[in-house]
Amino acid sequence: MNPLDIAMAYHEETKHHWHRYARSPGGLDWANEPNPFRIFEGAPTFALPIGKRDLSPPYDDIYAADTLAPRAVSCETISEFYYLSLSIAAWKQHGEARWALRCNPSSGNLHPTEGYLIIGPLDPISDKPAVYHYLPREHGLARRTVFSLETWRRLSRGFPAGTFFAGLSSVYWREAWKYGERAYRYSQMDMGHALAAYAIAATTLGWHARWLCELSDADSARLLGLHHPEQFTKLELEYPELVVAVVPGPIVDPIPAQLNADAIDCIANGDWLGRPNRLSQTHVRWDQIDAVAGACCKPRTDATAFGRLTESPAIRRPGRGNGASARTIIRQRRSAVRFDCQTPLSRERFYTMMARVLPHAGRVPFDTLGPPASIHLAMFVHRVTGLEAGLYCLVRSSQHLDALRHAMRPEFVWQVPPDCPDVLPLFLLQPGGCKTLAKRVSCHQDIAGDGAFSLGMIGEFEKPLRRFGAWYYRRLHWEAGVIGQVLYLEAEAAGIRATGMGCYFDDQMHDAFGLTGRQYQSMYHFTAGGPIEDTRLTALPAYGATR
Repeated sequence: MNPLDIAMAYHEETKHHWHRYARSPGGLDWANEPNPFRIFEGAPTFALPIGKRDLSPPYDDIYAADTLAPRAVSCETISEFYYLSLSIAAWKQHGEARWALRCNPSSGNLHPTEGYLIIGPLDPISDKPAVYHYLPREHGLARRTVFSLETWRRLSRGFPAGTFFAGLSSVYWREAWKYGERAYRYSQMDMGHALAAYAIAATTLGWHARWLCELSDADSARLLGLHHPEQFTKLELEYPELVVAVVPGPIVDPIPAQLNADAIDCIANGDWLGRPNRLSQTHVRWDQIDAVAGACCKPRTDATAFGRLTESPAIRRPGRGNGASARTIIRQRRSAVRFDCQTPLSRERFYTMMARVLPHAGRVPFDTLGPPASIHLAMFVHRVTGLEAGLYCLVRSSQHLDALRHAMRPEFVWQVPPDCPDVLPLFLLQPGGCKTLAKRVSCHQDIAGDGAFSLGMIGEFEKPLRRFGAWYYRRLHWEAGVIGQVLYLEAEAAGIRATGMGCYFDDQMHDAFGLTGRQYQSMYHFTAGGPIEDTRLTALPAYGATR
């Protein structure tokens, strides 16, 4: 099979159905639960300072990012960047069990994602440019390699002064331990969460992040020090995913989407410190994951093929939250477990949430991911004050409106809801209660019907994969994860809570909206509402009081 056929076959084979779920271990082997913390044993480590004062802007202001004054790049602001993206947000404890929650959401809290930093001299940590691995447990950096100033100049040529690079990788085994063959999907979803977390953290500092979309996986592996797979336990490989450029200020002129190949070679050929720790003693091999990971390996690509994001349309001032800072909202984000079946969401705030997931130029975090927009929201609205319950659709790209109308059920009415802003492409498809349907298509999970709304993220599927290649299967999940991260934070700002749902009946969701074939596929489900807190759990601070 060619790579494209492998990717599409994997998606088909890993669907959940009414009477058959995707293959998984069938139980949790707690003795071999993967270590959620990667370390490179022998690499020198450095603690990052945690700022006591909250200097972040009000949460609502991050969506007007060009109004935020940039802070200088320093050890303190690099610390804040990771503190608001990949760090531990809190510890939870129940009896003898204790586990960490992080700023970036993860399916099952398994965290397959690892973070990296490539930067010039960083006082007081190093007087040389270096590649670091981020350590969330310690909130620190492990230095993997250093390289010359000349190599750094070549690597950063064409970027504004002060630019640094932040990388992300995945350990698929962490997800496969619990979810089996569907784990590749969830790992890619988490990659989208982490990419959005990078973008939003950068914005709080007045910075701007851009995905270097022309880099190949081989380029990223060599830059991040993942080009020696023999150093890793075989089924614990760390796969390179993406690298972003973080610019300390507004981006006035276009920046490169690629890095100097000779500079990458110099870094890759340097001395790398530390060996990766073993995460589990034994493993279960999932050949489907190995196959799709190989098929979806990204080559070097041409950024111009992706097109451009449209400029942000004017939209009325949204209903503002409670004035909480961005840092507060980001670090208090939690995944809901149960909803109270009664808390409503105002129509104005709902419209604000929908507006903030539209992919326009200059709108964080979608300007980081870049074009095209392939994901649309098929929604079940339950408790939005002033909005009729029913099925809705948010069409995130006007180019897809006609295609979606043609692909969905012919009886859908496609009505603009009351008082909806002209620039918000939201449509009522079918009025009426839909709680039972929402639960049914989301693996019978009550949480899909007990909140204010739930939704499925519907992605244009076969056409972009055939156009861009099998690797775009990953990019579809990233886009869905980016949307999910925005919705997580928007729920917190609205005084409710949200959660992503990886378990849903793919084709039954398609049938609910009349979708057939491979033109569109459901990529991720999501829900939000009034949470019921679990009082059995004890919350503990993320880092010691001395930090």
